[in-house]
Amino acid sequence: MGKLVKVRLALRGALCFAASSPLWAATAATPVPTAAPSPFASLVQVILGLAVVLGAIVGVAWLFKRLSGGALGGAGRVRVVGGTMVGQKERVVIVELEGEWLVLGVTPQQVNLLNKMPRPEGAELERAEPAEPFARWLKAALDKSREAQRRRQDK
Repeated sequence: MGKLVKVRLALRGALCFAASSPLWAATAATPVPTAAPSPFASLVQVILGLAVVLGAIVGVAWLFKRLSGGALGGAGRVRVVGGTMVGQKERVVIVELEGEWLVLGVTPQQVNLLNKMPRPEGAELERAEPAEPFARWLKAALDKSREAQRRRQDK
């Protein structure tokens, strides 16, 4: 070992010994009095932290969607045309794949191909809207409930 290497090792040892000495520990353990943060500053800090976390979540979701190419969004070549329950946990579903309709039997354990057929000429291209959207149904139910409550109060 060269003389320079021995000097470096000795300096490292001395530095480690000095850093672990009780003299340093005593001065570091003495608390420094600090002013309590104001409630407004704490609230701003919490709101900014929440905004950063929510922004990170939105950013990661956007990045994931962009990198996956929309494969998870259901957009693309496969579209569910319709379906019906035929048992407690069994369904028959019609799926459109590249202009061809597949009739599938779906159970909790497996999916079976029941039939293949070309897409009918009169079939609509876009998915049909439900007969009555949920928001309209909910509004009607709430109005009916409020009306019944008013009638009870009037009696």
